[in-house]
Amino acid sequence: MRKIPPSEKIRKRIWEIRERAKGRREIEWEERRKVLDELMKEGARLIMQEMLEEEVEEFLERGYYERKGNGKGYRNGYESLKVKTPLGKIEVATPQVRDTEEKFESKVRKFLKENSDVLEGLAVEMYARGMSTRDIEEALEEITEDRVLSRSTVSRISERLWEEFKEFQEEDLSKYEIVYLFLDAVYESLRKRFRIKEGVLVAWGIDIEGRKILLGIWLGNKESYQDWLEALRDLIKRGMNVPVAVTSDGAPGLIKAIETVFPKSLRIRCWRHKLENLSHKVPEEVWPQIREEVKSIRDAVFYEEGEKRLKEIAEKYKDIYPSLVKSLLEDHVALLNVLKLPLRHRKAVRTTNLVERSFEEERRRTKVIGGFLTEKSALKVVFTTLIKAERRWRRIPMGEREIAQIKALQKALGIESKREEKEMEVVNA
Repeated sequence: MRKIPPSEKIRKRIWEIRERAKGRREIEWEERRKVLDELMKEGARLIMQEMLEEEVEEFLERGYYERKGNGKGYRNGYESLKVKTPLGKIEVATPQVRDTEEKFESKVRKFLKENSDVLEGLAVEMYARGMSTRDIEEALEEITEDRVLSRSTVSRISERLWEEFKEFQEEDLSKYEIVYLFLDAVYESLRKRFRIKEGVLVAWGIDIEGRKILLGIWLGNKESYQDWLEALRDLIKRGMNVPVAVTSDGAPGLIKAIETVFPKSLRIRCWRHKLENLSHKVPEEVWPQIREEVKSIRDAVFYEEGEKRLKEIAEKYKDIYPSLVKSLLEDHVALLNVLKLPLRHRKAVRTTNLVERSFEEERRRTKVIGGFLTEKSALKVVFTTLIKAERRWRRIPMGEREIAQIKALQKALGIESKREEKEMEVVNA
């Protein structure tokens, strides 16, 4: 009976996990997370296992099923090795070799055993971020001060796994009913472009079940209208519905793209960005008092109350701090729009803070990496960080009252509700 290498068994497990979820459009959220966790863990295991197996193939100068004929020695079973990773302990099988002229010492095993802290920036990101062959080769060489794997070996590992993960990026969005959409960008430097900043555009949403979902990531060199227009059209192409509200900063190109693609949606100006802008319009010593006055607009219970507070503050400071008032009144309708949403949702929807906190983690990783060689690697490190962050995001409350208010808003805005469509399908059936 033919022996099967551990890497083939792992690939079979990955295939079985994917098959379990394949074609199940209504898969439960918690189960979907478990599937993703399993795929990530098995993917990291596969990377490490293939590194170990490829190292032995290079040493013996023959593949797993090739017969001995060069006097290099024999494979002699496996020894278990448990490796700490961000996904928990992962067990791999380290190949043993006997009857060799020179002693075989696994550099990969030593690397995995002694550099568990480095794996956070290597194993999972090799799987998820699509690092180039040179990226991985240099990372391994810097850490171990030696060439652990050949470039062709690294290329085979990274390309195979990148193809598997790319399918997740092309996820069908029609299975969600997105109520709130959030749009933001992070900028990264590329060594090949002499530290010129590349914009990475990010979209995430909250659906009718209260779940927070990462929806898309794109490169946008200038974060221009055209860049954002293409990104939003990609969401539509992948089946995303028209949201009730879209939250963003005040970038002109982004605002224009939102109004072009989602003209019926409430556009919400990020309050965190607006408060930051306003803080530069007055002396530092008076800002704390004025900030509390401005926040009273944001925290009003009713739309009319917030609108009244805005007018009062504008009147109070129009002659003292005209720049402040000009900035406050600029795009003020988008600031007030948050007051049309269910009260319990406003805190979550009024800013882009959710992904901003994840960007902080991404920037921490960027400092360690020291820059990117390719656009692809820059794009993928953001993806890796955010997809991991998605698993930690908590739901927002979505009770009967909130759902009724959302339905009323959809009706007032002329937006079709997917939930109502499904209910009608059930009745007609």
